[in-house]
Amino acid sequence: MHMTENLDYFACPLPEDVARLVAAGEYERGKRVIALRMSDPKVPEAVKKRLQLELQIIRELPGYYTHPEEEMLALLQAQVQGMTREEMETLRDDGTLDWIYREGAVFYKTDACENLIKTRPDMASRFLDQEALAQKAENIRMLDEAIAGMKRNGGAHWRYRMKTTIAIAPHAQRPGELIRVHMTLPLQDGQSYPGEIITWPQAKHVAAIDHPQRTAFFEAEYEPGMTFSSEFSWEIKAPYAAPVPEAVSAQQPDFDTGEMLPQIHFTPFIRALVKELAGEESNPLIKARRFYDYITTQCCYRFVPAYFTKTNIPEYFGAGQRGDCGMHALLFITLCRCAGIPAQWQAGLYTRPGSVGNHDWARFYIAPYGWLYCDSSFGGSAYREGHLDRWNFYFANLEPFRLVANRDIQQVFDPPYPFLRQDPYDNQDGEVSYQDEGLRRGDYSISREMLSWEKIL
Repeated sequence: MHMTENLDYFACPLPEDVARLVAAGEYERGKRVIALRMSDPKVPEAVKKRLQLELQIIRELPGYYTHPEEEMLALLQAQVQGMTREEMETLRDDGTLDWIYREGAVFYKTDACENLIKTRPDMASRFLDQEALAQKAENIRMLDEAIAGMKRNGGAHWRYRMKTTIAIAPHAQRPGELIRVHMTLPLQDGQSYPGEIITWPQAKHVAAIDHPQRTAFFEAEYEPGMTFSSEFSWEIKAPYAAPVPEAVSAQQPDFDTGEMLPQIHFTPFIRALVKELAGEESNPLIKARRFYDYITTQCCYRFVPAYFTKTNIPEYFGAGQRGDCGMHALLFITLCRCAGIPAQWQAGLYTRPGSVGNHDWARFYIAPYGWLYCDSSFGGSAYREGHLDRWNFYFANLEPFRLVANRDIQQVFDPPYPFLRQDPYDNQDGEVSYQDEGLRRGDYSISREMLSWEKIL
């Protein structure tokens, strides 16, 4: 059984005392109680597997929340003019600032300041980092220009070339030991057309061009200072679609409408949310738009810890209304599938010229239009900023600034990765392991260099 399959045990309940300890941030005591349950022969194996997953969460989660209250206040005051303790408490309560309890004290997420700047345009006049605001404005300008061009031309076509390098942190280097590296590559799917690939050192294996989470696989005896690199090209041919409900076919397909545990799960909450949003509507395009409108107008972006720390991402995001781009995508996909609308995951990189970052989105199928795209994260940002044209665009469309590296979630690598991955659902930063363990966040770094980009259409 691969570690990706073990994730199904997230659907098992935690013993109540363990759940209470974790919620209260009593991690050391939680570890002791888990050890007791793991050694108890009366505890079912399914519960033990769930406890093993929880132990991984306990080990990982505190590293994402590093700022105690006084430190968080000082950081906010250095970034936002006129910030007070009372306002910080309000931002904590409204969900803008993410936090947890750690051994009885409140700790804020490490990138809480960056999240505030990203998601609160209503506070922009108070932000002291004007460079970040200028970069955001440039991104918006390029998006609006690309969207206008797609509407004029019926789509867009761009060609890119990138170099990616993975380096092992000094504390994680083991000279003389066998190291294995899975490096993310573009794949062929929908609008994505990968080109040539060059690797240093020579990759031992490159997954098939249509593998759902494509990688180049390296295996070598580690030498001090050793890095692993790939250079590759790809093209994005992004069509422009303007679907209307009146043209939707009476007969719709039923592929890609099932559950995929533990994340795509038609729980009572998901079923209730589908019913609340869709009502008696039967047109699948209108239903999908209602799901999109809920996510983009009622939910908000927030940086999150590793996905495996959330046992049910669509419920976490749908009920809490805070989460990152992948959570936006997973909720949309789950709502669509629960409503009988085919939906799939896509993910990889946002590759605007001069800027590269991890990103996730979704697509859904409506006959006779075929596959349509949905980026409710970008759509939600546009809505918050008052850019309604861009908000409408991201229901059915994507601009061409994308590298597609995933066309499904929770997939086994080729060749398989033997441990619990840093991200067992998605793959953007690759994975690294020695023979006895997988490397975790901070054990290695990834750098990306955009070598060229060319607008063809």
